[in-house]
Amino acid sequence: MSDRVSWKRYFMNIAKEVATRSTCERKNVGAVIVRDKTILSTGYNGSIKGLKHCDEIGHEMVDGHCIRTTHAEANAIVQAAKNGVSINKSEIFVTASPCYNCFKLIANSGIKTIYYDEFYRDERIIKYSTEANIKLIAMD
Repeated sequence: MSDRVSWKRYFMNIAKEVATRSTCERKNVGAVIVRDKTILSTGYNGSIKGLKHCDEIGHEMVDGHCIRTTHAEANAIVQAAKNGVSINKSEIFVTASPCYNCFKLIANSGIKTIYYDEFYRDERIIKYSTEANIKLIAMD
């Protein structure tokens, strides 16, 4: 019997490592976009490129949420686009389930499966993932 982790757990483990780069201690989130067992892009939550991070300057709070950071999923999608990497028909592994805005980005980018470790906040993604034919899979 092998002690090797499954591919899904392997990619989620990498997402957890990516989350260690997060610069907002309120929530460290990592994302890994994968197709055919190949990593296409990664992202973590952090401030706008070139601007100070939460861990340097503090939080920018609106309605109880820090909005200084760009979310991990959005950063992973942006990195793929910036580098000319197609993520159509891929999967994303995220340490926390996407917020509604990130879910919309994921859906419109062509990602077909979302794996997450922790359900975070937004029940709308359950309904809309079914309607959009996107698999939403808890890793627990």
